[in-house]
Amino acid sequence: MSEVMAKFPCLLLAGGQSRRMGGGTKFLRELGGQTLLARIVETLRPQVGKMVLNMNADIPKDAVPDLPILQDSVSGFAGPLAGILTGLEYFSAKGETASHMLSVPTDAPFIPDDLVLRLSEGLQDDKTTIVMARSVGRVHPVVALWPISLTSDLRKALTDENLRKILVFADRYNRIEVDWTEDEGDPFFNINRPEDLEKARQRLF
Repeated sequence: MSEVMAKFPCLLLAGGQSRRMGGGTKFLRELGGQTLLARIVETLRPQVGKMVLNMNADIPKDAVPDLPILQDSVSGFAGPLAGILTGLEYFSAKGETASHMLSVPTDAPFIPDDLVLRLSEGLQDDKTTIVMARSVGRVHPVVALWPISLTSDLRKALTDENLRKILVFADRYNRIEVDWTEDEGDPFFNINRPEDLEKARQRLF
């Protein structure tokens, strides 16, 4: 991996309330002897630079060691866009020099180990393009590279327009999609319900 790719910071999205899982902290559910979060972090660590977790629930600090936890910077559980804004504002305030931030949900345990490589190839040296993953004929708006330069635009969209839909915001800018095949199962399969977790367990064998 090149030095340029390695410095993309990463936001792990866990800002939801996990209602379809019956509440609780979804990313602490176990799969193959690891929590969902641990599996995703293990896959992403070699691919990214700084990593933070966006969540709004209260959990024991030792449940997510070595990860800064950021609550939404806008109130009212405004959805994934609020989490993305929170990450962009955090890294911008830290003086992050990378052009983009990677966002990844914490309920997708099969994130590929070439995620950053494939997404960054879509940039083609364009620092203003949004790059999203696509698989099984479906785009995954929360698996994406976001230009840090869009931070103020996104805050205005959330606070002034009350915008909540990721694609509505993203389609205001140059946006491309990078495809993955389903040869070995959907790499962006996400766990929303207890039965999804069971499907994921079956996929390990």
